[in-house]
Amino acid sequence: MTPFHHRFRPHKSCSDFDTDSFTDQTKLLMASFQRYVVLTLIIHSIFCINRLVKCDDEEDSLLSGINSYRATLNLTTLTQNDRAKCLADKMADQFKNQPCTNTTGSNTVPGTEPDSPNYIQFLSKCHLNVTTTRDGAVLPACVPNLDSTLVLSNYTRSQYSMYLNDTKFTGIGIGSEDNWIVVVLTTSTPEGGFAPGSNDVNFGYKIAPVHCLVFVIVAFLSFLWA
Repeated sequence: MTPFHHRFRPHKSCSDFDTDSFTDQTKLLMASFQRYVVLTLIIHSIFCINRLVKCDDEEDSLLSGINSYRATLNLTTLTQNDRAKCLADKMADQFKNQPCTNTTGSNTVPGTEPDSPNYIQFLSKCHLNVTTTRDGAVLPACVPNLDSTLVLSNYTRSQYSMYLNDTKFTGIGIGSEDNWIVVVLTTSTPEGGFAPGSNDVNFGYKIAPVHCLVFVIVAFLSFLWA
């Protein structure tokens, strides 16, 4: 009789682990994650740039229309004021969730304009104060899709025209968000010149749009690296 021999199959030790397979799977996961990050950066960059361009187009169109309107009245053109724009942007951002109605924007009865509980805070963030802005004017308007023709008429053919017709106003800042656009008018007097300091707003506000460019650069470099 042939003796029975039990043949043991040795178990694989940790040192026998298929490291090549593990490495390949890790590389695949890293590549997938990298592609996801790059795609996210690219999408955010496109959205951000489109939004900035759209806002700039709407605001530039309104500024051009207002100055053309003033020219027909033999009034001086309004020059852009960065601090006024800073305030206009923050006001527009506050109003963006309010729907357009017959009692919002230029249709509002004087003295019942949309409440701005954060107004003083906005002034502070734009390096402004009540003393140097009291003679200015904040004019919000709500227009569906911010149609350029309707937006302009909301200022030139409404109660807001009295401000545009006033010779004391010399500067302007425009901000927009969703269906809302806000015009802030300034004067050349200490009480309405939106001082102190120069006409330039704080550094942090001026470089805010640059973050979109940063996303574009990072996305491009990530694409090359991928």
